[in-house]
Amino acid sequence: MEEIAFNLLREPWIRVMRPDGSVAECSLMQTLLDSHQYLQLAGELPTQNVAILRLLLAVLHTVFYRVDTDGEEAPLEEREDALDRWKSLWDAGHLPEQPIRDYLMKYEDRFWLFHPENPFYQVPSAAGGTYYSAAKLNGALSESANKIRLFAARTGESKASLSYAEAARWLLYLNGFDDTSAKPKGKGLPSPGAGWLGKLGLIYAEGNTLLETLLLNLVLLDDEGEPWGDPRPAWELKIPRSAERTEVIMPDNQVELLTLQSRRILLERKAEKVSGCTLLGGDFFQKINATAEQMTIWNRKDGKKNEEPYDLPKRLEADRQMWRDFSVITGMGSAGRAPGVVRWITLLKKERILDCDRLIRLRITGVKYGDKDFFVEDILADHLDFYASLLEESGKIWVELIQEKILQTEHAAGALRKLADELYLAEGGSPAAGARKARADEAAQEYYASVDIPFRAWLRSIDPAQGDDQDLRQSKDIQWSETAYRIAVNQGERMIQNAGESAFVGRWITDQKNDQQYHHSSVEAFGYFKASIWRCFQFKHQERGEADA
Repeated sequence: MEEIAFNLLREPWIRVMRPDGSVAECSLMQTLLDSHQYLQLAGELPTQNVAILRLLLAVLHTVFYRVDTDGEEAPLEEREDALDRWKSLWDAGHLPEQPIRDYLMKYEDRFWLFHPENPFYQVPSAAGGTYYSAAKLNGALSESANKIRLFAARTGESKASLSYAEAARWLLYLNGFDDTSAKPKGKGLPSPGAGWLGKLGLIYAEGNTLLETLLLNLVLLDDEGEPWGDPRPAWELKIPRSAERTEVIMPDNQVELLTLQSRRILLERKAEKVSGCTLLGGDFFQKINATAEQMTIWNRKDGKKNEEPYDLPKRLEADRQMWRDFSVITGMGSAGRAPGVVRWITLLKKERILDCDRLIRLRITGVKYGDKDFFVEDILADHLDFYASLLEESGKIWVELIQEKILQTEHAAGALRKLADELYLAEGGSPAAGARKARADEAAQEYYASVDIPFRAWLRSIDPAQGDDQDLRQSKDIQWSETAYRIAVNQGERMIQNAGESAFVGRWITDQKNDQQYHHSSVEAFGYFKASIWRCFQFKHQERGEADA
């Protein structure tokens, strides 16, 4: 790599959405300074958007940890300093130009996509790593020589190469979400696993503009309520780390974590296009209690005997709607740790820095890998809107109701799962066949899909500002219970109708555990189902007719 080319501070490469819905490409500098004029990032994948969001956040963390909005040197030392700095940025309605421009131009030489010594987010020593074509570098294809997409989004020359702007976006994506297919160059090296971002169930808050999104995720305080350690972005290192598969200490500052180099990458180019890249494993650390990470949902795990419980990043599950993990997202009840960005927004509201009456949109995204993270199977994404005041102490009584309704909905899905299982047996299905579980899972997923939009609308309608008296809560309680009940009963009736005559007659099956015979039929199954679904929603007797109607 000899010729210097494509400076990310000046060349357009970040895709953003304008208020009219059109998409534009902007330089890194322009994206930040004009962020109040854009709605959101608009990359090829939601995971790519997160990778770029983290780069933008790293710049803001670095700049405004060190200087105030006027560009005067003022390192964050106290809790109040951080809150005041954030409030001044939020109230301004735009990012101050001079401090950002001064900082980025100071490190302009580190933002060249192609550079003989310091190519951005790359290391020349990666030249000896595993080679991948542009079809692999392009995360929308994620195609290697051993795994060809049958219905690729790009073909021909557009599949074999990328523009510099495209390659810059996918470079960030690959660094964070790369799979484990790359072969180590050295012997006896530890496995870093998938890229750091690929290990997470990524979550972030989305505002009305890109500026609001940036600031809502600009978490300036750590778990102890103190400013983070001195920022150490990857581009400020005099000698970038280049050793393969290096286990490092979990960063104590947000910028080092946001710019973590999970992979050693070197882009290859031909005729003003990027034709591929070479790649090696990079920096990694243990994910147990890696709680400096602010943009993930968490899973609380019980420790072994005489050991404390610990937190692990929780990856997303396909076909699992975001609202089903409401307690995990809010960290209320016994769910354990809330995501850092959620705790930050909660603090801003508690301090009355952020408007209490605004709706908050949280987005989640992640990668589903296959075969021990060896390749990418799918990209997962979802979002959830609710009033931010639910996160406050005064909103807890509403959160308890929401959690209760989610649990009831899961029980209803379980009742439909049981109904599908009974109908499978009544129709003549083998008790030991794998299709039995698949049929039950399909029924539950159909129910979740049917209640998905109604539940989101119901959750969005809960505004703690309207009060929390018993009558209002009871009204919301009944509103969702009747909706979920009707959807479940309608689905159950369709399942009975589709079961056919053989299920109506039914059959006897011997239980291998106790050698007893049991009769399975659609009539019996529906009777059990109706009783189960009624108990699930616990209607009062006088309300039963209304619910059935």
